[in-house]
Amino acid sequence: MNTLPPLPGPLPLPILDPRAHGVVPDYAGMHALVADLVLPGDASMYVMSAMETSRELIRHSYYRYEFATVAVMHSLLALEHVLAERLAANKPVQDLIERAADEGLIAAELAAELDRGRLLRDKLTQGAVTSAALGPARATHMVRVVFDAVSLLLRPSAVTEATAADTSGAQPEDQLARLWEEHRRALFPASFRGVDIEGVDLVLLDADVAGLVQRELNGGLDDRGIAILWACIADLDKIVPLINEEYCAAYFARLRTMAKLAAARHIPTAT
Repeated sequence: MNTLPPLPGPLPLPILDPRAHGVVPDYAGMHALVADLVLPGDASMYVMSAMETSRELIRHSYYRYEFATVAVMHSLLALEHVLAERLAANKPVQDLIERAADEGLIAAELAAELDRGRLLRDKLTQGAVTSAALGPARATHMVRVVFDAVSLLLRPSAVTEATAADTSGAQPEDQLARLWEEHRRALFPASFRGVDIEGVDLVLLDADVAGLVQRELNGGLDDRGIAILWACIADLDKIVPLINEEYCAAYFARLRTMAKLAAARHIPTAT
């Protein structure tokens, strides 16, 4: 039987792809970047394989930038499989995402995030973009959205319905905390630094909302903070529909969701 000769020594560390510069300090940082992409234990082997592969592609995009975009494309294989199985339907993934949202299996905002990945896949198929369309940070966010959706879709129906109701009505406290942690790890869209839209400075708006959300999580806002938060929400409602760059739009859409979750805590309950 033929066997491979033993390696002469330890493998060299991967060399950074210059296009991934600034994402993490070194290759070990890629492990932390994908650490929260946890595989759902109750998934099929097919889904587990697709999701694990997408996670590892992000890790290895440290030395091959294109792997980041491929990671998102591969994660959609798992999503499409789980959606088709849960809905007992063999339809295009766009229809499956829309139906899952209509039936309350996933929140509307999560469905919109998933559809961004589907649109990217369509553009890649049509040759409108290349495999270098996404960097590791943005790809990690998009794959995390797929992981969240798959985990939600694999839950028993009663639990899923309760969770979907929570995400469209009274939000649980841990959702704001989760979004805050996700936002803290996200990179501000570099090409929008110093940009204002309709008189709204995006960097200042980001900083204001982030500070208010952190204060809310650390003990609660006072009346002045709540008033400022509502003013920020008005600005976000104005500028988010006008942002025509995908990553920036997702970044500020998440910021708007956080702001509204924080503000909702201070709306008196109807009696």
